[in-house]
Amino acid sequence: MILVGGENLIDFIQVKNDGGAPLYRANVGGSPFNTTKALARQGMSVGYMTPISSDTMGDLLADDLKKESVELLAQRRTEPTSLAVVSLVSGSPSYQFYREHTAERIVTLDSLRDQLPKGVATAFQLGSLAITDGSDADAWVDFYVEMKAAGLFTSLDPNIRPAFIHDRDGFLVRLTRLFKNTDLLKLSDEDLEWIYPGDSLFAAAEKLKQNSSAKLVVVTLGPDGAFAIFGSTTIIIKPAPVDGLVDTVGAGDTFMATLISSLFQTGRLNATALEAMSENEVELLLKRSSCAAALNCEQAGCNPPVLRTLDAAYPVKMG
Repeated sequence: MILVGGENLIDFIQVKNDGGAPLYRANVGGSPFNTTKALARQGMSVGYMTPISSDTMGDLLADDLKKESVELLAQRRTEPTSLAVVSLVSGSPSYQFYREHTAERIVTLDSLRDQLPKGVATAFQLGSLAITDGSDADAWVDFYVEMKAAGLFTSLDPNIRPAFIHDRDGFLVRLTRLFKNTDLLKLSDEDLEWIYPGDSLFAAAEKLKQNSSAKLVVVTLGPDGAFAIFGSTTIIIKPAPVDGLVDTVGAGDTFMATLISSLFQTGRLNATALEAMSENEVELLLKRSSCAAALNCEQAGCNPPVLRTLDAAYPVKMG
């Protein structure tokens, strides 16, 4: 089972303007929630560890994961659902979040330990707003470190939202602990620029690799593709073609999920096997993940491809 931790929320996504006023559609979302869905659609057994509200919007979130056969490991909570308002600028999302005193933030280290399934978990994926601030962020980081020590494969997508980081130093302390306990690290060019302002992307990625335990550091570049630092090599790919861009919501989450699922399907979802991959295999891994993200961009909101669709577009070919 792949465990996933991090926020769930309702995205109010702008779909068009009506007489100058934006119109929004309500979608289930949150970066880790999206990653959970994408993993499940690619045939993974997934356990989602974050509490979901018992309110009406929480029902939408819970039902959406249940229909993908995701196991909800946390008890439902009476606190309200977190909200995000997603306005689109030239097809790219711009976010505002409302998540104070909400259900997905009712997390402690003890509660995470209590809901950990015994003996079935192989990997733990964490990311995004859940690690931004508060005691819940500290609990997630502590749990992540424990999972690494227990032998689980750890993967991280920080998905940094600078507007909501009010204590940069404190956030960087949490990130540093996570980096030093991570096997697979995926982040965007914007994330990397925020962590190492003033450095070139490639220099920043190399610096990050040296300051982490990650065997593979992947940096997504939006419409410009992606690159990875693997050993002493930099591997660069062009973006997969998008047949009719709708929006980019969930593209990075789908990319992240595809990295994990493809490693699992080829027997590489452990630190030793990941480090032993060839450069060609890493390139194929990046291209398959980019293809999945492109397929998602052809849909409204986060709508990751199912495994048969992805396999038809880009089969697993890593050995």
